[in-house]
Amino acid sequence: MVTVRLFGTLRLESGVKELHLEAGSVRELIPLVCREIRRQRPDFAVTEKDFRACLVAVNSVQAGPRAKLRDGDVVYFFTAAAGG
Repeated sequence: MVTVRLFGTLRLESGVKELHLEAGSVRELIPLVCREIRRQRPDFAVTEKDFRACLVAVNSVQAGPRAKLRDGDVVYFFTAAAGG
């Protein structure tokens, strides 16, 4: 099982801070995260595209969609920030 932590607008708008899910890669994890957020917050329209646009880190190291996951890993999704 991996721990998923959300940051930025995903966290603010969904109200979900952390999830615990089973997945073998970041790519495999994304639809599971979307499904679980929709289960908890049916009114929040989150898509896989929203997650593919995020910066992803696994155990505090930047990672891509092919990154393999192991039991106990922590996966962070950071939405892009804008401003000056």
